[in-house]
Amino acid sequence: MKKRHLFPALLALTLAPALFAADAKTKPSTYLTPEESRAAGPDFDLQGEFAGEGDNAKIGVQVIALGNDTFRAVVHHGGLPGHGWDKSAKIEIEGKRDGEKVEFTLPGGAKAMLTKDTLTGVNEKSTLKKVHRQSPTLGAKPPADAVVLFDGSNVDAWAGGHLDELGRKILASGSKTKRADFQNYTLHVEFLLPFKPIGRGQDRANSGVYMQDRYEVQVLDSFGLKGENNECGGIYSKTKPDVNMCFPPLAWQTYDIDFTAAKFDSDGKKTKNAVITVKHNGVLIHDKTEIAGPTGGGKKEDPSGGAIQLQGHGNPVFYQNVWIVTK
Repeated sequence: MKKRHLFPALLALTLAPALFAADAKTKPSTYLTPEESRAAGPDFDLQGEFAGEGDNAKIGVQVIALGNDTFRAVVHHGGLPGHGWDKSAKIEIEGKRDGEKVEFTLPGGAKAMLTKDTLTGVNEKSTLKKVHRQSPTLGAKPPADAVVLFDGSNVDAWAGGHLDELGRKILASGSKTKRADFQNYTLHVEFLLPFKPIGRGQDRANSGVYMQDRYEVQVLDSFGLKGENNECGGIYSKTKPDVNMCFPPLAWQTYDIDFTAAKFDSDGKKTKNAVITVKHNGVLIHDKTEIAGPTGGGKKEDPSGGAIQLQGHGNPVFYQNVWIVTK
C-alpha cells in the first residue's frame, strides 16, 4: 500500500516545478499602481520623459519600457512634444537594462546611459533630467452650468458604471451615460492608463471616449509613438492628432473637447459633418476637425443625440472628474 501511495507523491513532486512555472507565466503583466509596477522591477521608474535646462533645453527624450529588460528612447529636437519639439524627424534608439541602468547605442556608436533620474550621452552639452509633466487642466472644476457625470462619489449617471476594484474612487472603463440626448457641448475627461510593458499596439491600455456613442477619440498607451489615427488622441481610424501628447502610463491625463453635432435637413439627410476640437493634456491636437461619419463601433448617424461612452476594450483604463457643459 505504501508503494501505491508513493507514486502520486512522486508525480506531484515531478509536476510541481512545471506548475509553478505555469503560474509564473500567468502573472499579470498589467500594473494598476506605481507600487505594483515597482514591485515587478525597476522598469517603471526608468521609463519617462527627460529634458535639458536653460540653453541646453533643446532636446527632449521619451523613454518607453517595452518589457523583458528592453527600452526605446525617442529623441525630439527642440524639446518634448508640446513643449518645444520642432516636429523634425525623431531619432529612435534601442537599449537593454543591466541592473538599475540602461545603455543605449546612438548612431555612430556612441553610448548613452539611463538611470531613473538622468540620461547622459544623448546631449553632449549636459545631462538630461527626468521631468514629470502635468496637464494644466488636471482637476479642472466644473462650471456652475455643467452636468457632473462623475466626481468619485457615485456612478449613478452611468449605465454599467463601476468603480475601480482596488477601492479607488475612479470610474472603470466600459460604460456609457444613461442620458443619451447630448448634442453640442464641451466635455472634460481625465483618464489613467495602466503600465503594460509587454503590451503592443491596440493591446496596450485600449479604451476610447465616444461622442454621442458615434465618434471615438482614442485612448491608448501611445507614449513615445508616432501619433497615428488609431493611437491616443486620434479620431479613431480617421484623423491623427497634430501632436502625440500622450504622457507615460500611470500619469493622469486630460481631454478637453468641444463637439458640434452633425446637421440634418427635414428629410433626415446630413447637410454638415460633426466637428470636434480636442486638447490633450492642454495642447491643441484637433482644431475644428470634421468627422465624416461614425468611427468603428459607433452607432449610425441621425438627428438624435447620443450618450458619452467610455469604451471598455479588455484593458483596465480608469476615469475621473468627468463633466459636460451643453450648448
